[in-house]
Amino acid sequence: MRNTPFWWILIGFMALLDIYFFQALKVVAHSASPRTRTILYTSYWVLSVAAIIVLMILPYIHFEKQARFARTTIFSIIAGLFFAKLIAAFFFVLDDLRRGVQWVAGKLFFQRTEGADLQSGENITRSAFLSWAGMMMGGTLFGTLVYGFGNKYRYQVKKVKLSFDNLPSSFKGLRIVHISDIHSGSFTDKQAVMRGVEKILKEKPDLILFTGDLVNNVAEEMNDYINVFDKLKAPLGVYSTLGNHDYGEYVNWDSEEDKKANLERLKQVHAAMGWRLLMNEHVVLEKGGDKIALLGIENWSAKARFPKYGDLEKAYAGTENYPFKILMSHDPSHWKEEVVPSYPDVNLVLSGHTHGMQFGVEIPGIKWSPVQYVYREWAGLYEKEANEGPTQAQKLYVNRGFGFIGYPGRVGILPEITVLELS
Repeated sequence: MRNTPFWWILIGFMALLDIYFFQALKVVAHSASPRTRTILYTSYWVLSVAAIIVLMILPYIHFEKQARFARTTIFSIIAGLFFAKLIAAFFFVLDDLRRGVQWVAGKLFFQRTEGADLQSGENITRSAFLSWAGMMMGGTLFGTLVYGFGNKYRYQVKKVKLSFDNLPSSFKGLRIVHISDIHSGSFTDKQAVMRGVEKILKEKPDLILFTGDLVNNVAEEMNDYINVFDKLKAPLGVYSTLGNHDYGEYVNWDSEEDKKANLERLKQVHAAMGWRLLMNEHVVLEKGGDKIALLGIENWSAKARFPKYGDLEKAYAGTENYPFKILMSHDPSHWKEEVVPSYPDVNLVLSGHTHGMQFGVEIPGIKWSPVQYVYREWAGLYEKEANEGPTQAQKLYVNRGFGFIGYPGRVGILPEITVLELS
C-alpha cells in the first residue's frame, strides 16, 4: 500500500486533519497563559508531525519477529490518534455549519445602522462547548483504545446451551469447546496464551473444534506455540479447519510453489499438535452406539475479497443418513448464503473470522460493533427463522476469536473460549 496514491492521499488527509483540529485547540486554550499555550501548541505539533513521519517510514523498516509487536503497537497508536481526531472533527464540522448559517443569516437579514450594533455576520467565533465536546469524545476513544491493549489475553469463557429435537440421546449433554482465530503471529506472551489453553482444559470438553486462522500469514508463526496448543486433548478428538489467513494470501511470495509449500507446512503443524484438519470432508463421531456427522470445509466466504476454497457438497456427501450434523466453516457469511438455503439438515454451524472487530459494546440490552455493518452474523448465537424453510432447527455460533490481529488489543469484545452444551 505504501507506494499507492491512496497511501499518500491518506497521509495528506491526516495533515489537513491536524491543521483543522488545531483551530479548535486554540479555542479551548485561549484563556490559558501564553507560556501554557506555547507548551500546548508545541507538544501538539511535535506529536502530530512525528506521527506522520513515523507513518511514512514505517512500511520501509524491516522488523525482526520479536519487534513486530512494537511496530503494530506504534501503528495502532497512530491510527488511534487519527480516529480520535476524526471523531472530534465531527463536532468541529457541526460548529462550522452553525457559524456558516449564522454568517449567511447575518448577511441576509441584518445590517449595521447608525447607532446600532446588530450582528452582520462578521467575526463569528467558534463554540467553546462544541470544541470541548469534540476533544472529549476523541480523547475518550483514544484512551479506550490504549486501555484495550491490556485485554488481548483476557480470555472469556462463554457457556451456551443448545437444544435440538433430533440430537441422538447418547449425545445429550455433549460438551464442545469451540475456539477460532488464534492468529499466533500476533502473540508475544507465551505464558498468557498457555493460561488460555489451561482454561480450555479446565472445562473438560468431550470435543474441541477450531474454526480457522491459526496464523496471520505463514506456518512458521506457530513454531513457538506448537508445544502450547498440542496440550489440547478431548475424548472425541480435536478437529480443525482453515481460515482466510491460513493460505498465505497476504504475503508476496516469490513463487506459487512457495505459497503451496507454506500451506503444506501449516497442515503438518495441525498434525503435529494432534489436530485432525478437515479439508472439505467429514468424520463420523460415535458415542453410546449413536452417530453424528462432523463436517469441515476450507474457507468459504460470501464476501468477494476473501477466498472461496470450501466445497460443502464434497464434505456433505455420505452424511445424508446421519440424524445430526455439525459444520465447521470459518466465515459466518457462509451460513445464510449456502447452508440455510441448500443444506437444511445441517443443524449447527460453527464460525469465527469477525473477531467482533475486537471493538464494541456488549452489555445487557446492547450488542454493537462496527463489524455488524459488514456481517449480519458477527458474534454469538443465531438461529434460523421459522419461515426460512424446513422446521428442523438450524443454528450458527460465531466465536469472537481467541487471538487478535492488527490492533493489539480488545475493547468490549474480549477473546473467547466457547463451551457449547448440546441437549
